[in-house]
Amino acid sequence: MIQRIQSVWLLLASACAFATFKLPFYTGIDNTGTNTKLIATHNILIMITTIIVGTLALLTIFLFKNRTLQLRLCVLGILLEAVLIFLYYREANTFTDGTYALYALLHSLVVIFFFLAARGINKDGKLIKSTDRLR
Repeated sequence: MIQRIQSVWLLLASACAFATFKLPFYTGIDNTGTNTKLIATHNILIMITTIIVGTLALLTIFLFKNRTLQLRLCVLGILLEAVLIFLYYREANTFTDGTYALYALLHSLVVIFFFLAARGINKDGKLIKSTDRLR
């Protein structure tokens, strides 16, 4: 389980997703005139989606015996992360002034880690199929 490279990618995806609870996506002045940081707990929909993405990455690690389900969950994780990036972007547009934080790249890293995990799962599937042909 843990010796497979996709487990490392999924663990990193989960860590990046949960890190967004403390690290800001956007820093600026909101509609009330106060300086605010946009983090995952700023909006309930963003918070729930972040929890789902992080938990999905963690749970996918333990589905190593079912590669097709693991691959589908990685694709679902990529799609949910795209939705999450859209929600963050929509929420950032409500600010009157500000800039994107460097930590906004964490969301791109989550997508990359899910993609790398899916690629590793696909390689494992091809390896198993090729060894089955030799039997």
